[in-house]
Amino acid sequence: MTTILYGRPPLVFDPPGTATQTSPLIPGSTPLDSLADGTVDAAMVLAPPGVTERRHVLAHALRALRPGGRLDVMGLKDKGGSRLKKELQAFGLEVHESAKAHHRRCVAIRPEVVTGLDEAIAAGSLRLVEGLDAWSQPGIFAWDRIDTGSLLLAGNLPALKGAGADLGCGYGALSTVVLRSGAVTALKLIDLDGRAIEAARRNVADARASFEWADVRTMPAEGNLDFVVMNPPFHDGGAEDRALGQGFIRQAAAMLKRGGTLWMVANRHLPYEAELKAAFKRVTPLEEGGGYKIFEAVK
Repeated sequence: MTTILYGRPPLVFDPPGTATQTSPLIPGSTPLDSLADGTVDAAMVLAPPGVTERRHVLAHALRALRPGGRLDVMGLKDKGGSRLKKELQAFGLEVHESAKAHHRRCVAIRPEVVTGLDEAIAAGSLRLVEGLDAWSQPGIFAWDRIDTGSLLLAGNLPALKGAGADLGCGYGALSTVVLRSGAVTALKLIDLDGRAIEAARRNVADARASFEWADVRTMPAEGNLDFVVMNPPFHDGGAEDRALGQGFIRQAAAMLKRGGTLWMVANRHLPYEAELKAAFKRVTPLEEGGGYKIFEAVK
């Protein structure tokens, strides 16, 4: 029996231990869109909160399921879970809905005929975004715009030199600015989201760039970089988690050589100053504006 899992559902839903993981937010997973039509017997999906992204994922899961295959989907009530039943019914499914642990759970058996899959898949797929002039995809952070914080940081960057990294690179907007400096010899683009890495590969066509689908906080650090740039995340599953940015700061320090420099932007309300001062020899606030703050930190 072939079973797939998308995301990490709460243990109360008994996620299958031997399933093939397909979430782009878990490095090393099998891409959901790589599965052949009708080759999966059962699918369990922790539904993403975004409407377009969620319908895209559900449509791909239904495409991969064989007729008679079981689809089991859950989502937090206030993060799209209350919409699940109607969205699945729109694909032509008969749905059994229940509630548990602040989630709505919908179970359905895939019929022979489903409707609307192609449209939902196309709407949530990787594309060249009009007006952005970059490849991106719903679900990637700030997928259809240039994030205000990244834009502010880009405007304050000097011409960098040597080898560096863009931690949490997204679709590569900040990396594109960094690589305008001819003195940059190498740049690692690292992100937890496999979709972001795929988009960045298309957007950053530069021989100096390398790409890594990884969790910044747990990857090995060699302490050999000249610079790091980053606009670290501070949400996990829709909830604010300040430990994310703190972990990025510690990892940036571990990746830099002595005298290396971190350039960082953060939302103004986030208390990162203590973590920066603990990890770096010198920390200089550069600018505050639009709800953001920028730091230069030297190891």
